[in-house]
Amino acid sequence: MQLADDADNSRAGRVRRRRRSREISRYAGRPTRLLWRYVGRRKLAHVVVLASVLIAVGCALASQYGIKNLIDALPAGRAHPETVIRAFMILVILILADNLFWRIGGWTAARAFVGVTGDVRNEMFAYLSAHAPAFFADKQPGVLSSRVSAMANAVYTVENTVAWTALPPCLTMAGAIAMVAVVSVPMSLALVTVSVGLALWLFRLANKGTARHQAFAARAASVDGELVDVIGNMGLVRAFSSVPLECQRLDAHLHTESAARTQSLLYLEKLRLLHSATTALFSAGLLGWTLWLWNQGRATTGEVVLVSSLGFAILHGTRDLAVALVDLTQHIARLGEATQTLLVPHEMPERSDTQPLRIERPTVDFDNVSFAYSGRRPVLSEFNLHIRAGERVGLIGPSGSGKSTIFALIQHFYEPQTGSVRISGQDISRVTLHSLQSAISIVPQDASLFHRSLLENIRYGVPDATEADVRRACEDANCADFLAAMPGGLNTVAGDRGAKLSGGQRQRIAIARAALKDSPILLLDEATSALDTVSELAIQSALERLMQNRTVIAIAHRLSTLQTFDRIVVINRGRVVQDGSPTELAAVPGIYRDTLAGQRRRFAAPEVS
Repeated sequence: MQLADDADNSRAGRVRRRRRSREISRYAGRPTRLLWRYVGRRKLAHVVVLASVLIAVGCALASQYGIKNLIDALPAGRAHPETVIRAFMILVILILADNLFWRIGGWTAARAFVGVTGDVRNEMFAYLSAHAPAFFADKQPGVLSSRVSAMANAVYTVENTVAWTALPPCLTMAGAIAMVAVVSVPMSLALVTVSVGLALWLFRLANKGTARHQAFAARAASVDGELVDVIGNMGLVRAFSSVPLECQRLDAHLHTESAARTQSLLYLEKLRLLHSATTALFSAGLLGWTLWLWNQGRATTGEVVLVSSLGFAILHGTRDLAVALVDLTQHIARLGEATQTLLVPHEMPERSDTQPLRIERPTVDFDNVSFAYSGRRPVLSEFNLHIRAGERVGLIGPSGSGKSTIFALIQHFYEPQTGSVRISGQDISRVTLHSLQSAISIVPQDASLFHRSLLENIRYGVPDATEADVRRACEDANCADFLAAMPGGLNTVAGDRGAKLSGGQRQRIAIARAALKDSPILLLDEATSALDTVSELAIQSALERLMQNRTVIAIAHRLSTLQTFDRIVVINRGRVVQDGSPTELAAVPGIYRDTLAGQRRRFAAPEVS
């Protein structure tokens, strides 16, 4: 009953993830809708921020009216001091309330806006990690990581800009225009007309600059990608004395980015200049109109001061609103550009009706599989292969014959165009990805390690493994000797991609990781090809222990490593051309016997000389 409940829960989780994935992909190129998605998750906090800003701006505007009352009360203040005191107390209360509500909004926003940023990063990483390997093959890691950060930063900046730069001047202008109506309704109507016209004009001009802002965002992401690419391959750069060349290449990218950024900023300055000239003329006209009313006896001295201060408030408000609109346009354009890069639909979404992989006997079958990478010729053509449970099978063949593609298809990195791949009789396209990955361990040619402790790297596939379990796996992988020499033992940090370890040490860590995972199917991808003889012997003995009681498929160029295997499968041009035991294939003409003879001559040559 518990297993059934777990399966139902897992199926419900997959349906939710699939639905969420489809939902998120719809936001590509729709940054405003994406913003509302995250704002909606923290509605209460955003309502508090909005209400705080609204009340604070209202108090600030009321303070202007309070000043007007205080000025009008002064002429008769000596005879009636209570009038002045009342006006003074009201003004003080309004000023205190103004500051209090700004602080309430600021405290709430500090948590809410940062929380939204975390939501964006988490969801974007989850969506990004669900892409098929082909997506990552076409993109630089630095570009993708910079897009995730750019999205989060853009959302945070937009929220801050709206809350503290765009919304207050909007409210100030609306309130100021309403208060001007107390002095003169025609003046208030004129302010409405001018303000709305100015805002629409600025918004239209700001929209025209979107292409410039998007171009800058794309160039900035490209520079980030180049930096990560070069820094990640710094050893290669130095080995080929290419530091000056890479500096020149980066300088060219920076020059392009700087030009795009300059175009974006100059357009912003053009908008600000036009706005400044317009609002200066507008304010002068407003003040002149108020003085004319005062001269006609239709406005008090306090009302002249009120309209003057409100006029400057409107002046500064339209200026701040113009700056905010331009900045918002720039950041929303950057957000839109990032969504178009990251939120492309998943090429291989997990089906909602998948079932967990149940392995009774770990067999592997390829049934009439044909596969080609996008835009390239077929790699496998009607490929058939049956591997029995517990069998050790070596794959050999010329480069490009399809060996690595077979491994990729077994792990469901790609979907074959025709045919099916089955494990324990189940089509892997109809099983959950998690259960498939749990059933397979791999020791790659170039062991990939995180910049984390060796302990974390080894138990990466089994996070809850005890340290005792890890140490047993290390003993099986012949790691104990060099781990004892490490300054921190298992707590030693491996460095970027395992840079602090030798090739042989990295391979043994990968073997320990696979041994700890204890999966029924083991893939070995040239696990000893780039090692010296001593390291190879240590790793061969570790691999021998690892292969016990597992179905093993190995890619190898050194045929000596496959002599204890049950079968050798020779692949050429996407088809099986030979299949048999090492002894059987060595006795018949073909690729295997020719390769074996060539390797024996090569290794024997030094001894002859």
